[in-house]
Amino acid sequence: MPPKKPSNARPVWTRRNADRHALYQQSVQSPSYEVLLLSRIFERHTGRAPLVLREDFCGTALLCAEWVKSKKERTATGLDIDVPTLDWGREKNVATLGNATERVTLLDQNVLKKTAPTFEVICAFNYSYSTFKTRALLRSYFEAAYASLKPEGVLVLDGFGGWDAQKTCREPRKLKGFTYVWEQAAFDPTTSDFLAHIHFEFPDGTKLNKAFTYDWRLWSIQELRELMMEAGFVDIDVYWEGVDEKGDASGTFERVTKTTNDPAWNMYLAGKKSPALAGTKDAKRARK
Repeated sequence: MPPKKPSNARPVWTRRNADRHALYQQSVQSPSYEVLLLSRIFERHTGRAPLVLREDFCGTALLCAEWVKSKKERTATGLDIDVPTLDWGREKNVATLGNATERVTLLDQNVLKKTAPTFEVICAFNYSYSTFKTRALLRSYFEAAYASLKPEGVLVLDGFGGWDAQKTCREPRKLKGFTYVWEQAAFDPTTSDFLAHIHFEFPDGTKLNKAFTYDWRLWSIQELRELMMEAGFVDIDVYWEGVDEKGDASGTFERVTKTTNDPAWNMYLAGKKSPALAGTKDAKRARK
């Protein structure tokens, strides 16, 4: 008999066996870096390491899994309304954590509703809050997140923009065993409506077209900051992606107060909940 393929070997992807969630995780997400970034942001505001995370629009909960693996004291809660995707994450990312599995909770819950208990860090990554296209809806989300944070807790978003983000284009990127294709299909400057797709192409010539579609509003950094301030957040910081020696995006982010314009930029935005005032319910909860 021929030797068995190692269990950790990557599958040979084709259209027939393509798993869009696995392909997305391999091509888009960087959970280990984001755990470090969230820790750094929280420590800057409080002087201590965060333990309690809520991941909004969590999808497959890859970040939740990485969070609890990083420290044995950490817990994570993921919110999403796509039940099949949550189920995929439970099986592929959470059930494989061993004893850490019990420290992850995944909820079929709308992020516009506040949660109890409260959290030290709430994040909304992969630009998914952009599904809220009006100021009223996005402000409602920020208000719900604010109410779900402990005093001095932080909300962290990611964002992208620049004039290249408003162009129609297809950007292929070769990865191990497949090609990831980001397509910007449409942008309407009168509304900032933005339509994009993710496609996957395989070595045998087959394709998985429109594996994911995004119907978003392209929000500016200042719009996001103003809405976060209206919801009560303070000390709102921008973490800007640097460039490497070749002038390409470096994948690392540093806090800035001003920067130069860029045709295509990525950033993280972090805002803090105000400290609890003495004698309030928040102050009593903070002491527990």
